[in-house]
Amino acid sequence: MEKSIFTRIMEKEIPARVEYEDEQVIVIHDIAPKAPVHLLIIPRKPIPTLMDVTEEDLPLIGHIHRVAQTLAKKLEVKGFRLVNNCGKEGGQEVFHIHYHFLAGFHEEK
Repeated sequence: MEKSIFTRIMEKEIPARVEYEDEQVIVIHDIAPKAPVHLLIIPRKPIPTLMDVTEEDLPLIGHIHRVAQTLAKKLEVKGFRLVNNCGKEGGQEVFHIHYHFLAGFHEEK
């Protein structure tokens, strides 16, 4: 199986602006941001889609949500969106699960 772009980033073959990393995930800035703050939370374990998550992966999925909380506190955002595109029909382009952390939206007055 060919390595995904995310695996190549984690292996330092491709440069990326890293915001956070630990033993389970890496968080990078999206190269085509759709929000003032647009990060990608990527598990180090290469799981193709959300439909491929197993029972043993559930602690990892929970950890991803905890990382989102950590990012919100670190970046001092009051709210955020956490988005996962699942499958080609769901808009997924890279088949290594990842979550888009989108924040920095401001209400118009």
